[in-house]
Amino acid sequence: MRFHVKNSILIMLVFLNVIALNPDLAMSADVFEKRRQEMVEKDIKARGIRDQRVLHAMLTVQRHLFVDENQQNKAYNDHPLPIGESQTISQPYVVALMTEAVGLKGNERVLEIGTGSGYQAAILSGIVREVFTIEIKKSLYEVVKTRLQRLGYTNIQVKHGDGYYGWESHAPFDVILVTASANHIPPPLLAQLKEGGRLIIPLGSTFFYQNLTLVTKEKG
Repeated sequence: MRFHVKNSILIMLVFLNVIALNPDLAMSADVFEKRRQEMVEKDIKARGIRDQRVLHAMLTVQRHLFVDENQQNKAYNDHPLPIGESQTISQPYVVALMTEAVGLKGNERVLEIGTGSGYQAAILSGIVREVFTIEIKKSLYEVVKTRLQRLGYTNIQVKHGDGYYGWESHAPFDVILVTASANHIPPPLLAQLKEGGRLIIPLGSTFFYQNLTLVTKEKG
């Protein structure tokens, strides 16, 4: 009996040492869920997001699965994180704000420009009928296409290409959401927007300052 107790203590000490050296190993699904709930309460709801569809999506989508393993312990902090190719996964509050601002009802076909990690597309996927998303960086496109398939997002289509020109073969769209900043609204996107449709874009200097701008298409 004494032998078994000693061995159990030794195994426990080894386990604790491994955890101390690799803190990410201690991150269980329950911990991620708790952090996600705290993020939504503190950084999303407390800052004025009220749309229940958006809040539910932010609670449901596991942001830590959209970043590299070495970034997962930061996944529910309210700031961007690097995803390679000098790109980032967007700040959670900005994702929620843009999603709420376009006034989704649930039956829309949405075009996203700038897939990145796929997180914004995943948020949209839980709210709307179809998501079409375009990524210009080939390496990011390959990663995100595999990721979305693996995670079971069946109503998202991903394309490698220049989002400036939209996705004409699937137009028109009820909503177009542009995650990359631009100094003007690309005319092809306006052309592919339905009458009455909404487009949201960070508009202004690519490097310094942008205004989050919401456009509604009326009478062409």
